[in-house]
Amino acid sequence: MRQNLVALAVVLVGVALAALIVATGPELDVRQETERVPAVPTMLVSARPVQMTVHSRGTVVPKAQSDLVAEVPGRIVAVAPAMVAGGFFAKDDVLVEIESIDYEAGLGDAAAQLASAESELSNAERYFERQQDLVDRDSISQSQYDDALNRLTVAEAALRRARIGHAQAERDLSRTRLAAPYAGRVRTERVDVGQFVRRGEVVATLYSTEAAEILLPIRDEELAFLPLSLAESSAAAELRPRVRLQARFAGDMREWTGSIVRTEGELDASTRMVKLIAEVRAPYRQGDGPPLVAGLFVEAEIQGRRYEEVVTIPRSALQAGRRVYVVGPDNRLELRTVDVLRVANDRAFLRGGIADGETVCVSRLRNIIDGQRVRPLPADDQDVLP
Repeated sequence: MRQNLVALAVVLVGVALAALIVATGPELDVRQETERVPAVPTMLVSARPVQMTVHSRGTVVPKAQSDLVAEVPGRIVAVAPAMVAGGFFAKDDVLVEIESIDYEAGLGDAAAQLASAESELSNAERYFERQQDLVDRDSISQSQYDDALNRLTVAEAALRRARIGHAQAERDLSRTRLAAPYAGRVRTERVDVGQFVRRGEVVATLYSTEAAEILLPIRDEELAFLPLSLAESSAAAELRPRVRLQARFAGDMREWTGSIVRTEGELDASTRMVKLIAEVRAPYRQGDGPPLVAGLFVEAEIQGRRYEEVVTIPRSALQAGRRVYVVGPDNRLELRTVDVLRVANDRAFLRGGIADGETVCVSRLRNIIDGQRVRPLPADDQDVLP
């Protein structure tokens, strides 16, 4: 009995302590779970005119290059000072002279033969006229008339042959002076005074400085943004797309301007690229700027078509499936399909789907659902649009 009373006392003390703890313990603060509102970077878009550009790169080459060839054999008697690698010359400048004394003699002989043939023809014409008068009066036989006609025919043929010979002798004499076909520069020269050259021998390689060309390959889909067509001939000068060229030259970044004059008219089957030809006039006469020298590798920015009411957003704002998250007035997201005109570099150009003045999210979003409330964080346009 005594042991039972002790156990009962222990239990009662425990219950009393538990009640005391519950009565004096802190009260629990019951709170409801709040909605998680993620912060997203956004920007306010505006529709404005956009001038499209297409970028490419290529190497500068002369518009015209040719070999200077000896058209008559002979010994070189004079070479122009410009006939060195890198030398400049003007159109029709005499670059090489071949000894001409034999060709002057040949021209004199051809002139004498021409004079003789002209005299023979004159005599044959007078003789034929007399025979014609006599045959009309039945004073000579038909055979005598035929002889006079044959003499006239032979004299006419001899005169034609003499004229051809005289013209050939004049050409041979003129060919002893090798003149420049255009204003240009010497790439290589292979001749010197006293050297004997044969007909058809190359004495120098020249290239024109009147214009330079750059072959610029672009993707075929980029043709849509340029006023060019593979099916059309080259446009008028004022309608040709302008091109801005840049390259590091002489230790600094340099710039030149030109125009797209034509395309090669075909699509490369292996690369799916179309090749445009840019032209820069007077590449060695650029005022205070450096010359656009042959062999220089340049970056090109081609001016394309102009579009009105285009919205430009960062490429990162374009979600999968060509859709964009638009932030509504209540800060809820709306996943909207847009009309993408072009995606180039870090920008996307839209022609529809977003109105002027709306707010879009400028980053790719994951684990976000359509209609979710967000906290917009304005993004600096200078950081968003390169």
